Amino acid sequence: MKNNNAKLRKIPFFVPNIDNSDKKAVLESLNQPILTNGPNLQKFEKVFAKFTGAKYAIGVTNATAALILSLNTLGLKKNDEVIVPDETFVATANAVLLNGAIPVLADIEDVGYNVSVESIEKSITKKTKAIMPVHIAGKACDIIKIRKLARDHDLKIIEDCAHAIGTKINGKHVGTFGELGCFSFYPTKNMTTIEGGMIITNSKKLATKITTYRNHGFIASKKFNSKPWSYDVELPGYNFRLDEIRSALGINQLKRIKKLNILRKKACQYYNLKLKSIDGIDTPILSKFNDDVNHLYMIRIKKEYGITRDELFRKFMKSNIQTSLHYTPLHEFTLFKKSAKKYVSLKNSKKLYNELISLPMYPYISKKEQNTVINCLISNSVKNKVNHEK
Repeated sequence: MKNNNAKLRKIPFFVPNIDNSDKKAVLESLNQPILTNGPNLQKFEKVFAKFTGAKYAIGVTNATAALILSLNTLGLKKNDEVIVPDETFVATANAVLLNGAIPVLADIEDVGYNVSVESIEKSITKKTKAIMPVHIAGKACDIIKIRKLARDHDLKIIEDCAHAIGTKINGKHVGTFGELGCFSFYPTKNMTTIEGGMIITNSKKLATKITTYRNHGFIASKKFNSKPWSYDVELPGYNFRLDEIRSALGINQLKRIKKLNILRKKACQYYNLKLKSIDGIDTPILSKFNDDVNHLYMIRIKKEYGITRDELFRKFMKSNIQTSLHYTPLHEFTLFKKSAKKYVSLKNSKKLYNELISLPMYPYISKKEQNTVINCLISNSVKNKVNHEK
């Protein structure tokens, strides 16, 4: 006899991919005499630069630190403006504020959910110094048009690539289109160092400056050759170094990032195949030309579905399925209501805020787990439930 009260198996939103080789690399790093700012970090930077095709890579404590340091190199002044998408994690705009500048909120596209180029163009003023586009969910934004726009207005570009390790446009890795690209290795990302981030650039000047800033502003003094312990500090810096343990984990994770991204893509394709016939659900559009890395699987719940996104979220919780929302628009937060500017309507981000939901997605998610998620979507749509039962 079936036990209807049996505890439902929990389906997590994400499971970090940590294997035995990762554990071995971490343990080996613990046996080394240098535990921070040492040879593992240098190697991680070298292999990451090669992977992305950038000349330089600088490892830091997290992607927020990467954004702060990147903006820091621009020498922003009070009342300078930096354009950011309204639909992004708060760190993107927080980094602007922490550099003393003003975030300007741009709207997103109705399809794809990346920042709108038209909205960026309308947001440019005499005070604008930089554009910070985000490659949301691992799908490249229209960085080619954004780059042209930036050049026309003599603006700098810092790409927020937190979701986009492996994302390419015509074979060119994102993060290399602007002056700087910032990456995250948080546990939910396509590869992880638990906490950690990376900045890439093709500018030796910027790389040198960032490397100095991440380590308290230390520079070797003119007496360094005769007194190796001697250093100077010309500008205030931060303690944003990436340690040897996380660097070792990053080196090892990067060895299989291509495989992990392929597995994500297959999981995304399976969701798309099974969900395409459900009325009221818009699934992600997979690019035929660019290498998107499917960091998130975001679907849109429209009125034809039969219940709201919020109601569906609660249905998933009741079924022991973890989902998430990406993201609450910046304009909804008290901080940015006070400190950010907007010169355009944010109609798309306002609308999509109530319609988007992210489903469980990770490299080794099983089809059985995906089918449980899919069946929950079918059973909670009145129209599709009737069709399914027929």
